[in-house]
Amino acid sequence: MARSWQSLKKLGSFLCAIALTQFSTNTSAKAADTVVVRFGLFTETITLAELQKTAKTGELPRSLQPYAKRLSEQQRQLFVGALNTNLPLNIVTINRLVNTQIGTSILNDLSTALAREDKAGVQALRAGLVLGSTTPQGLSILSFIAAYPSKRLEINVPQAFKVAGSLNTAFWRTQQFMLAIAPQLDLLNPQPRIPQVTYLFDPSQPGTAKVEILKLDLNDQKRNRNIPVDVYWSTAVTPEKPVIVFSHGFGSVRTDLRYLAEHLASHGYVVVALEHPGSNGNNVNSALQGKNRLVKPEEFLNRPQDISFVLDELEKLNQTANNPLVGKLATQNAMIVGYSFGGGTALTIAGGELQLQRLKQRCKGNLAILSLGEAMQCIAEELPENSYQLRDNRIKAAIALNPTTSLIFGETGLTKVQVPTLVLTSSADKTTPALTEQILGFDKIPSPKWLVGVVGGTHLSVKDPSTTQDQIGKISTPISGDEVVGEKAADVRQLVKALTLSFAAQLTPEAKNYAVFLTSDYVNSRSTSAFPFRLITQIPPNAMALVQEFIDK
Repeated sequence: MARSWQSLKKLGSFLCAIALTQFSTNTSAKAADTVVVRFGLFTETITLAELQKTAKTGELPRSLQPYAKRLSEQQRQLFVGALNTNLPLNIVTINRLVNTQIGTSILNDLSTALAREDKAGVQALRAGLVLGSTTPQGLSILSFIAAYPSKRLEINVPQAFKVAGSLNTAFWRTQQFMLAIAPQLDLLNPQPRIPQVTYLFDPSQPGTAKVEILKLDLNDQKRNRNIPVDVYWSTAVTPEKPVIVFSHGFGSVRTDLRYLAEHLASHGYVVVALEHPGSNGNNVNSALQGKNRLVKPEEFLNRPQDISFVLDELEKLNQTANNPLVGKLATQNAMIVGYSFGGGTALTIAGGELQLQRLKQRCKGNLAILSLGEAMQCIAEELPENSYQLRDNRIKAAIALNPTTSLIFGETGLTKVQVPTLVLTSSADKTTPALTEQILGFDKIPSPKWLVGVVGGTHLSVKDPSTTQDQIGKISTPISGDEVVGEKAADVRQLVKALTLSFAAQLTPEAKNYAVFLTSDYVNSRSTSAFPFRLITQIPPNAMALVQEFIDK
């Protein structure tokens, strides 16, 4: 996701952190000049001045010295880092975010950890966030404290830990599930097995053709949507190979998977990376400046329609004389590759039905426990109908990388996917946790299908390194951080290249030559000590029973 989305994740972490620690550190729960931390009958007082000094010097306040011995060096660094974190969000944006239905619901949950006789916890939190964002540096924990509308603020620590323990429950359930399933997946011995077959070539290696990029600026006048498109191609392109369309994540850009586009194009495929104007980086940046809404519910419908529109335009391009791609665009035999929000888009245009009745009920409840992926899907509750079918018959195969599926497709929406589908899931993904967003949904998708697990991978591991440079030095929170990216995730991207090329080849006369790379033996053979890779085509009954056990918790 783009830097703007990272800012939103910081805000989400900031809101959740209000109730997190007995030291009020990862928390903004501090009064105008005094914070009182309550443990039953016992209290500890910390002044704003002490915390400001800690932010500058890195030394913990004297009042916290008795607890300092229990802190590791990493925890001390997190303490100081949190105090020095600023969110560059202006007052208009903050005001809009905390006054949305989702924002109000989360504030209501978090306010239960604050002791106020007037029961105005939600209003006080909202006021502190809005007023704290008016400082020149933007919103921070310290500016929130100074702006909090009370002389002192009390935190009920037992309740704070109860709230903290429920944050992003899908992620923590996934971690518990991975530990429980480890013996069945042989994860305790992640060394690659010796391949049972000899592979004649390596699909992760680039092709020989030189890649070129054709830039298009398409305009859908019916929907008033301007859609920038990068078309990756080479002289090796042939109409026997499908057109491959990329759908990016929320708040991101069409270069999310540039390395993958270049790889496929070097092997003779035409790759079309489009940008969704209602949920790309520019739209989110504009929202952060208070110019527009973060994302409209209609975006769940517009995204698959963007893809259909682009395919329509490519059909016209295929018949345009003097165009280098004339006669070479197999738009009737297309494949979709989507990442994150784009993964949900890919499953939608592949036939998955949006089913919103259960989502509308769920999104009225306790939202503080949700992952960011679940909270994102809750925006769709404003759509007027309860079901939408947006399949495009030109899509003949789908790949969904870390997709959002838990709420948007309801109970049976994914059973209507009508093409071969490959889903990639990462065990340490905090944004779209594997158990709820991919594993449970995969069981509902009809065969033929493949589930690829990247044990140790995170949400951003599949992204182009050029789009993840802002992750350096990020603080880990219950809903973000600890991303494995860049060179550390090189093996993940190599696997993605091999699998995507092999999957696309299934729509060509070369299908048999590449089928061997869509097997558990091959995927396991690419495992490393950092990333055990696994592939299955069905979730075994005993494993599915374990899945359901954790979902029902």
